[in-house]
Amino acid sequence: MAKPLHPPFEGWDRYSILAEIQRQGMTLSELADRAGMKPNAFGHVWTRTVRKAEAVIAEFLETDPAVLWPDRYPITSHRIYDIRKHGPSTSQKRSVSADKVAAA
Repeated sequence: MAKPLHPPFEGWDRYSILAEIQRQGMTLSELADRAGMKPNAFGHVWTRTVRKAEAVIAEFLETDPAVLWPDRYPITSHRIYDIRKHGPSTSQKRSVSADKVAAA
């Protein structure tokens, strides 16, 4: 559609995204219909990650999804511990010399 003229200074939140969509004469239900998706998928985008709905909203606003939802991007494959980045964790069953000294 049209790129937002004045993006929010403090960043995009749920209300600014929704206001910009409505300012351009569109609703989430209409976006869902155009994308061939169910409208409730667009309602869930505020509380959970729905990549396809995020992409449709970002495309409509001519913005990158990472700008609208910076906490969800970049997409990472690891959830808790990345062994490639931090190395293997030490086993708690392994006897460490410092523990032996402290126990003595």
